[in-house]
Amino acid sequence: MNDNVLKLGIPKGSLQESTVRIFAKAGYKIRVSSRSYFPSIDDPEIEPVLFRAQEMSRYVEDGIIDCGITGNDWIEENSSVVERIAELVYAKASMKPVRWVLAVPSSSGVKSVKDLQGKRVATELVEVTRKYLKEQGVTAEVEFSWGATEVKPRMGIDAIVEVTETGSSLRANDLRIVEEICQSTTQLISNKDSWKDPWKREKMEKLSMLLQGAILAENKVGLKMNSRQEDVEKIMAILPAMKKPTVSKLFGEEWVDIDTVIDETDVRKLIPQLKAAGAEGIIEYPLNKVIY
Repeated sequence: MNDNVLKLGIPKGSLQESTVRIFAKAGYKIRVSSRSYFPSIDDPEIEPVLFRAQEMSRYVEDGIIDCGITGNDWIEENSSVVERIAELVYAKASMKPVRWVLAVPSSSGVKSVKDLQGKRVATELVEVTRKYLKEQGVTAEVEFSWGATEVKPRMGIDAIVEVTETGSSLRANDLRIVEEICQSTTQLISNKDSWKDPWKREKMEKLSMLLQGAILAENKVGLKMNSRQEDVEKIMAILPAMKKPTVSKLFGEEWVDIDTVIDETDVRKLIPQLKAAGAEGIIEYPLNKVIY
């Protein structure tokens, strides 16, 4: 039996599906059962468990698990003392930070945070909201929302502080954003004592490297092509590379092979330009990880 096991917290809820997908690109297959809080993973040295992102940092701080994935918003909300291993910029629906915003009904007379003096605010992010209001010199009643925060204004609440990626849910509930409270990114965090353990630290650093490589590869593709030596300069001038493209001389020919990584959205524009510049045998291929 292997005594070296890393207890890893996987966020249950909105981040769960995207986290499992990122782990798959990083090379780890996680299988989650709807009837168990203990997913399986194809690494005998990792023991995953599902926790809500809101609670994750407390369990990491207390040493119940060695490390976990959660949002910076919940680390701040819980005032958790943990080791931040890496920032992993992905969310439920995008590869961008999420925003916590102050929102009011579209018909509300509230134009700025100052207009909330003496009013009621509902949110799940209570402590961060209280701190923000205090910094703005505003005294308001902040109450915890157990969910469905967007409907609270219809029940007499003056404003809400809610997380959003696109703002579509707020608009669907006839809410208007007044101000942004903060932004938050997903974080890989560790228990302080676990971070001091040489084996666990090395394991977490390797995991972090692979996860960051998988995230960096999102929305990017590899592009390779052949070119005559005389056309290389023209082709290189077209290519927007993350790093300088790799150019390799083909054996016994006046041709070279060019390899690069580009944003997927640029491909449809670039391929015709590359072809016109003399590139041949152009191949586009998907990427799982990009690691420098």
